Amino acid sequence: MAPGKPGKSTGASEDPSVTLFREYLRIDTVHPKPDYDAAVQFLERVGTDLGLACQKVEVCQGRVVLILTWQGTKPHLRSILLNSHTDVVPVFEEHWTYPPFEAVKDLQGNIYARGAQDMKCVSIQYLEAIRRLKAEGKCFARTIHLTFVPDEEVGGHKGMEMFVQRPEFRALNVGFALDEGLASPSDTYSVFYGEKSPWWIKVKCMGSPGHGSRFISNTAAEKMHKVINSFLAFRESEKQRLKSDSSLTLGDVTSLNLTMLEGGVSFNVVPSEMAASFDIRIPPTVDLKAFEEQVAAWCRGAGDGVTYEFHQAGHPAIGFSPMNRTPVLLHDHNEFLNEQVFLRGIDIYAHLLAALASVPPLPAEG
Repeated sequence: MAPGKPGKSTGASEDPSVTLFREYLRIDTVHPKPDYDAAVQFLERVGTDLGLACQKVEVCQGRVVLILTWQGTKPHLRSILLNSHTDVVPVFEEHWTYPPFEAVKDLQGNIYARGAQDMKCVSIQYLEAIRRLKAEGKCFARTIHLTFVPDEEVGGHKGMEMFVQRPEFRALNVGFALDEGLASPSDTYSVFYGEKSPWWIKVKCMGSPGHGSRFISNTAAEKMHKVINSFLAFRESEKQRLKSDSSLTLGDVTSLNLTMLEGGVSFNVVPSEMAASFDIRIPPTVDLKAFEEQVAAWCRGAGDGVTYEFHQAGHPAIGFSPMNRTPVLLHDHNEFLNEQVFLRGIDIYAHLLAALASVPPLPAEG
């Protein structure tokens, strides 16, 4: 699906759900300065229009989790949680065919925008599925909550990580959750029930400082060199394992990338501390305790004063985004979603939500 010519920005023939989706895409929630206020106001407006109860929880200054609720007929039962995030990752506009926050739709029906796949599509599909079910006069035993969280793309520390610790989250009485999945280039849809564990690890190296004109011993940089070599050697081994075995997919191997380096104050000063951050995604088949022991061994092997710490958060959920026949373009240039794929996703969620919210009481629920 190569980029085509841009179509009309609006039109009488456009499905209202698509129009709403494009409106949401035009709200600039890109880091480092996402317009969360505009996103929350937009979503609250849609929720109110649907007759959903609205609650805003400010988990910290400037970071609001919006909760929209469709009350079930048996509210004591565990609820269904539909989670999505409002933020999107940065763009490099020079690599985009169309402006990334204008939601241009070409003549093939492809809608180009940052967040088209990750994951503003899912947010609107949730809402439009509920709109359809309500219009059909449906009601269900279980309550359905929609949560729209900030800062997912930067680790969720000022979003879901803080929210799950609050009484407002516990009050949701969640029994089953849906969250984002991934596009599929084939006809099939992917459901992630044993997803890779994201480990964001920062390694800090302490060493002897000094003047840049001398050969200082036991420096932070020398230790960092050993750390990076160990991590990237493992990366190369996993890369080669994937390349050499055609039966493996990306989900079967551990991916690892060096994403940030910190340290130093001046050209002529040997720093006493340096830090490196790694984004590691570990398959469910890997022994996590053994892998952490390997990380610890890499750090010990680099010398004294080398430590590591975790910087990730999460909550168990099933990952599903109904996007088939679509190239995987989250975080990539020219991210797009075809309008027919988007609309088919609403159909799928309407059936899925009706089934989930109708699950009869489980033994533990009385």
